[in-house]
Amino acid sequence: MSIKSDKWIRRMAEQHGMIEPFAPELVRNNEHGKIVSYGTSSYGYDVRCANEFKIFTNINSTIVDPKDFDARNFVDFTGDVCIIPPNSFALARTVEYFRIPRSVLTVCLGKSTYARCGIIVNVTPLEPEWEGHVTLEFSNTTPLPAKIYANEGVAQMLFFESDEVCETSYKDRGGKYFGQTGVTLPKI
Repeated sequence: MSIKSDKWIRRMAEQHGMIEPFAPELVRNNEHGKIVSYGTSSYGYDVRCANEFKIFTNINSTIVDPKDFDARNFVDFTGDVCIIPPNSFALARTVEYFRIPRSVLTVCLGKSTYARCGIIVNVTPLEPEWEGHVTLEFSNTTPLPAKIYANEGVAQMLFFESDEVCETSYKDRGGKYFGQTGVTLPKI
């Protein structure tokens, strides 16, 4: 298994639609000035989060149960900046839609700009032949409110290609998050 370079990422995105929309170079500025970077880096791809958020709340005092998740645990928010309450979290989704090749496993890591502010990004691996918008979890580990900027970089995807194709892919086994769009809550 080997980590894939910027050249491989560009080829897979442009020829096979692995990432859409795709930024072939690292973008560090927009019409408003400096931004948290996104796009192709040396050995990965920095994703953006869309402007759709689900912010965790305890207003309804429900129990967080992954087997019977209550959507009332979240407040929906749409905007360019999401403010996450202290010691809380929010869900978002990537701007980018992914189509992971059968021989590839994708791992997501947070960007240092957010990590240095106490904001942790968590995403489970994107398995071979998974596709969809990636649901992102932002944990605010600080005692202060924290900002997440929509349409700017939030995490980096690393692509690992195996020497052989897997026997059973995510698509083969009918994975429950296959083809997800929007911010997707837990399913069982």
